[in-house]
Amino acid sequence: MALATEVVGDRWTLLVLREAFYGVRRFDDMRADLDVTRSMLSDRLRKLVENGLMTRQPYQEPGERVRYSYVLTEAGRELALTMLALTQWGEKHVSRSEAPVQVVSGKSGRRLHVTLVDEAGEIVPLEEARLALRTDTAP
Repeated sequence: MALATEVVGDRWTLLVLREAFYGVRRFDDMRADLDVTRSMLSDRLRKLVENGLMTRQPYQEPGERVRYSYVLTEAGRELALTMLALTQWGEKHVSRSEAPVQVVSGKSGRRLHVTLVDEAGEIVPLEEARLALRTDTAP
């Protein structure tokens, strides 16, 4: 967990990732949405690219210089459950109002919630979850 928080554990990085999950790709759009300084946003995007969570893709508007959009990689997209869990926790313990956006099933339209499921597919209440040493030798 310590290594993971080195990569994604600060406020601005999490907010940049949130924007990417919302589908925002362009620097100026992220900057406007987040009200963040250019240097802070540049630094966080650079680190996300270096850590393999986002890629830079060139684009060019007619008559303008080449710019870059930022797209989540597979590793970045795998943070979806983490982001959803943080959002769910924040709504329950921190937020004073409902979030303007919610994650719903594309099929049923019902809200989705992060939960624990064991290898057999059974839902496990959080109170039953325990940390255990791995028995295999793979990292």
